[in-house]
Amino acid sequence: MATEVKRPKMDEGVEFRLNRFLQWCDQVCLKLSEKVYVTHEGTAAEYGMLAKDDIEEGEVLFTVPREAILHEESSKVSGVLDKEEEILKSASNWVPLLMALLHEYTSSQSRWRPYLSLWDDFRKLDHPMFWSKDERDTLLKGTGIPKAVDTDLDNISKEYSDVILPLMTKYSEYWSPQTHTLELYTQLVAFVMAYRFEPFQEPDEDDDDDNEDEQEIASSPPMMVPMADMLNHIANHNANLEFTPDSLKMVSVRPICKGEEVFNTYGQMANWQLLHMYGFTEPFPNNSNDTVDIPVSNFYKAAQGITSELELSLLEEKWKMLNEMEENKPIIFGEQGCLTDTALNTVLKVFSMSKEEFSDFKESEGWEEDDENEEDTALTLSKEGLPKVQAIWKKLIHGATKLTLHGYKDSKNEGREDDPDKMIMENKEAFTKLNSRQQRALHVRYGQKSILYELLELTKP
Repeated sequence: MATEVKRPKMDEGVEFRLNRFLQWCDQVCLKLSEKVYVTHEGTAAEYGMLAKDDIEEGEVLFTVPREAILHEESSKVSGVLDKEEEILKSASNWVPLLMALLHEYTSSQSRWRPYLSLWDDFRKLDHPMFWSKDERDTLLKGTGIPKAVDTDLDNISKEYSDVILPLMTKYSEYWSPQTHTLELYTQLVAFVMAYRFEPFQEPDEDDDDDNEDEQEIASSPPMMVPMADMLNHIANHNANLEFTPDSLKMVSVRPICKGEEVFNTYGQMANWQLLHMYGFTEPFPNNSNDTVDIPVSNFYKAAQGITSELELSLLEEKWKMLNEMEENKPIIFGEQGCLTDTALNTVLKVFSMSKEEFSDFKESEGWEEDDENEEDTALTLSKEGLPKVQAIWKKLIHGATKLTLHGYKDSKNEGREDDPDKMIMENKEAFTKLNSRQQRALHVRYGQKSILYELLELTKP
């Protein structure tokens, strides 16, 4: 994981653990290119990979045999996990892997011990789930993270009591509630959040029968991939993990200069997602994938502000219908405009309908014929298109944006120039006085608010 703050120099214990891990890599035939090396110094986080020499695009940096990958089927407890497959099913699909990790992390005989011992305390990942509730609610107010973490912690606790504890009692030769506590389980959830790999969710529909091995990989559960999780993330990454039937390979996707850090990508992740799932952020404004959510309820409230008293009952009907249509998920905006343009298009059209138009809409149970295709809608609600939308749409977007801004910490004003977060971001001395959590929270908040401020400019009446 990448952070904007360098961690202090690691102690000799970390050096010992890293050397033992590299020896283990040799034993399991994990092949590392001579052009790279793993280190705990000079990288973006606790561990990282640096280039010893110049690397060209398309070079293999390391190869991980499938036998070295840790997942539910490769664990010593795979038999139990197979037997209890139905009980272990969960929405996250992580429980079997977590059960395997509970055993392997605490077993002195585990074949993955040199790998798992790299992390002596998973709290160092510093996910918001390890922050106090007051820190989350204060520093991350308005970002959506506090609600997501509360949901996570509730699900973890329920999963542990309903699924994990009964299986521990049933298979006491592998697990013990005294050792495999809720606290450890929670920490391992953070570990899986930060370092898991999920190759593909579904086989490619275009694949033919000759690609059965590749399709088998495509349905693989989440897994832990030694060495691959040493690489940190940035949006402008220089390496990618490729999956083959026999191994996983990290391949350079552009030239890498000697001394440069090798970065993987976890996907197109906004800073709030990176902090929630991985415990770090990219410094503002480096994350080109940053996004912000505007609740549909804020469009409803904005509509109330521009609706006459005589039309309020009609507005209530519109809001009720949008909820019945399940058009109530947050509208997502990024640097280039609306990312959920179809949903926003529906919301704006419904709220701006006349009484007659809405009556026709209800009778036809939706759109009879929409003369706009998806490309037209995307262009209309893009950064370039927003200044040209009809006046009522501008008012709705502008009003919903203001309401969203008011939900952030210290957001007392509507202008970017008066924003306290902006003042701190531009004052290096003030920024360095913040602790690491405050800095990461600031990157999340100000990244989101910057998108909202631009949206206000684009939708000025």
